[in-house]
Order: sequence, then structure tokens, then C-alpha cells
Amino acid sequence: MMVYRMRLIFGEVTLSQVKTILGPTRKCYTTSSANAVFIEDLHFVPATDSATTDDIRRLQEFLHASKRLLVITGAGVSTESGLPDYRSVKSPQHGKDRPVIGPVMYQDFVKNTRVRRGNWARNYVGWPGFSSHLPNVSHRALVDWERRGKLHWLVTQNVDDLHRKAGSTRMTELHGSAFRAVCLSCRNVVPRAELQQVIAAMNPHWEAVPFEIRPDADVALTPEQIEGFRAPHCGNCGGPLKPDMVYFGECVPKDTVQLVFEKLEESDSVLVAGSSLQVYSAFRFVSAAHKQNKPVAILNIGPTRADRLAGLKINGRCGDVLTKINI
Repeated sequence: MMVYRMRLIFGEVTLSQVKTILGPTRKCYTTSSANAVFIEDLHFVPATDSATTDDIRRLQEFLHASKRLLVITGAGVSTESGLPDYRSVKSPQHGKDRPVIGPVMYQDFVKNTRVRRGNWARNYVGWPGFSSHLPNVSHRALVDWERRGKLHWLVTQNVDDLHRKAGSTRMTELHGSAFRAVCLSCRNVVPRAELQQVIAAMNPHWEAVPFEIRPDADVALTPEQIEGFRAPHCGNCGGPLKPDMVYFGECVPKDTVQLVFEKLEESDSVLVAGSSLQVYSAFRFVSAAHKQNKPVAILNIGPTRADRLAGLKINGRCGDVLTKINI
């Protein structure tokens, strides 16, 4: 499901009419320009109650007390741009369980050419849709916080480049980016958009239609569909290429971890937005903040691994809550 984005002139179509047309799975909101309406696709956002007035007040107080805020974001921010995540098991639009998605393991990708070929085939098919998604109100809110001096550093587990598209600059992509590919042999980095054209030239007669959208530029293809596909290689040394993101079973680079710990040391509080923190790579920073007696707030749909460490936990949708905060 793609993000739908429209600009409508009030007087021709009213906001209430747009909401009626779109139904419950897409969110309408206005910008500072009085004649613009933007629509976010909530297809993959789990159903949840709205945050209470008291929740908003407490988060407002938490943020007012913070002078150097570190924010950690996860897939719960990007689902509001129409991207699926790994952990939500229900699609609100269809009201049925989604299949459990098994991610590619790092060692399998490195050692098994068949796994590598299949991963690149799915990535190639999924790239046009994945790369076209746009930032939503949560991404834009965090950019505004950065520009106003509230947000000291942003740490995202997402590889979708949406924070950067929105304008964030003080940030670390903890798990890398799907918008780059890296050679496993010489470490040469290739922009993913350029690589798409290279792969197309290598596979002029190959095509496949996916039957499911998956996270991280992935789609679902059958083994039969993958037959005949040629995986890309490094133009510098001929070695195997890998999307420049941390796969399951792979370690986050030590220099990246060290940088985030340094930014945490400089910060006075931590806000987690849209992450269950089930992966240790992000949880460790919340745990460290707790040990340093730094206030922690969590905004997420459903429980997280760090709920017991947070002084404030809000169960709600990021876009619904962050747009109600005044900085």
C-alpha cells in the first residue's frame, strides 16, 4: 500500500468530505498553509485508542523539562507513512492476521548465494514502491523540534530514509539505510537508486509481481518467480553487494554504538517513539539512560521491553500525539 498525498483547495472539497471519502485507514491533516490537506496511509497501523488529555499533558511537561532531548524512533513512526513493520500482526483495513514474516539472516546472506539472489530479487521488485514513501506528521514534528533546539539527537532504527527526507540532520541511522548498498569485500558504497538501473540492465527479460509487501524494501516472491534473476555485484572489485542495513544476526558497527552513547551522555532525557525496543541494539540506550537517572518517556502502541524503565508510558499513535505537543 502506497502513501497517498493530495493537495486540495478548500471551497472545492472540504476536509470533512475528504475524510468521508477516504475512510478510517487514512489520516487527513492540514499544514500551516490554510489551503493544503495531506493524507497519510494508516493501513499498517494497529488499532488503538487515542491518548488521553492527561497523557498529552504529562508528555508536554516531560518535554518542557528537557533541554537536550534524545529521541529513539522505530517502525511505529513509519507505519503511518504506509510502510509495514515486522511485529504488527493485524492489518486494520482487512481485519485479519498477516502472515509472520521471516527476515533474512546475515550469515545466510553472506554464505549462501541462493539466499543472496532471492533477497536482491525481492529488493529489486520492492524498491520502486518502498523508495516512494513520504514522511508523515511525526517525522515533520521531530524536524521542527530539532530546528527549535529541543531535540539534541535523533536515533532511528528505521532504514527507510524518511527522517532524512523530512529534513532531520542531527541523527544516527542505527541500523543503516536501505538507500545504500555496500560491497562485502571492498566496502565500496553505492547509492541504491543508481543500483536499480544496474540491476534492470542485468535482468532485461526478468520480471515478477509480488503478492505481499514486506518491511525494508522487501516483497514476497515464490522460488519459481526468482528463477533466472541475476544479483548485482560491486563495480569496483566484483564482490557481492548487500543493502547497507543491519540484518538480523548482524552487529551494529562499534563506531555507531559509541557515537550514540556519546550523544546520550550529552542529553538530559530520552523519548522513545514507535518502538517496542525488543531488539537489544536500541534497548541498551534506554537501559543506560535509566542507570544514569535520566528521565525516559515512551510513546508506542502496545507494551515495550523498557516499560518498567520509563517514568511515562503512553499507549497511542505517534502522529496523533506528537502533533498535539507545543515546543
